Amino acid sequence: MTEALPDSLCYLDGTYTPLRDARISVLDRGFIFGDGVYEVVPIYGGAPFCFEEHMARLDRSLNELRIANPLTHAEWHSIAMRLIEASPTDERRAVQALYIQVTRGVAPREHAMPQGLVPTVFVMLNPMKPVPDAVRAKGVACVSAEDFRWQKAHIKSTSLLGAVLARQISVEAGAAETIMFRGEWLSEASSSNVWVVKDGTVSGPPKDELVLAGIRYGLIERICEEAGIPFSLRRIAREEVLRADELLLSSASKEVLPVVTLDGQPIGTGRPGPIFQAIDAGYRRAKERSALERGVTA
Repeated sequence: MTEALPDSLCYLDGTYTPLRDARISVLDRGFIFGDGVYEVVPIYGGAPFCFEEHMARLDRSLNELRIANPLTHAEWHSIAMRLIEASPTDERRAVQALYIQVTRGVAPREHAMPQGLVPTVFVMLNPMKPVPDAVRAKGVACVSAEDFRWQKAHIKSTSLLGAVLARQISVEAGAAETIMFRGEWLSEASSSNVWVVKDGTVSGPPKDELVLAGIRYGLIERICEEAGIPFSLRRIAREEVLRADELLLSSASKEVLPVVTLDGQPIGTGRPGPIFQAIDAGYRRAKERSALERGVTA
């Protein structure tokens, strides 16, 4: 069924090739063990958004796996721009996602980390469907679940089975996301960070090994600072989430999205609130500034 795959250009180990023709060894440790990391960079109007922040997180994830970054940030950026420029004009004008993956490389199957491997490097562009304005204006429903994943959630690992199983819970419930708790404490959602608004303050779980701190952690903090909204990172109990005035999701694809019900119960008024409106407006301004800095139209 390879003919059904896209023929868009991708980058694999130093070579640009049609995506449908890209091949890796079955002994690649990313395939065998999920021994690798990834990044997803939003592309607005042909320009990467928060690129350096994504590169910094890629560095952190690779360091955790003891894999040396095979490329400089400038080289990663050059690959990104080559793939963007090779995409059709209509796709460059739309919202895209740059997917980067680095694995430890190819070796005989053994759990111990082999030394001296050449990392496998893969980069592709995908269309990224923005959340429709009508959905953002109305808000979404979420469900909750126990966070059954491992204790190193801060690594953006390609081992995503936990996230897949968590997301399926909300799919089968007809909800937008699965918001997870470790015992009585909020962690994150299956592929989003979670923010609690109470009495005008935005709070999120601390940056530790139990949460993948999204790029929007820093961005939302900056937006809050610009808007004069108090911001904090701390442990948040389940009861605080249920009694929140507003509840927000953030991710590359969702940007900032209001949650209006959790497990069928309304959050606050059951409608998107003023803090969401302020952060959403700030997010749009950040995208516009990014586009202007790069001389493109978002």
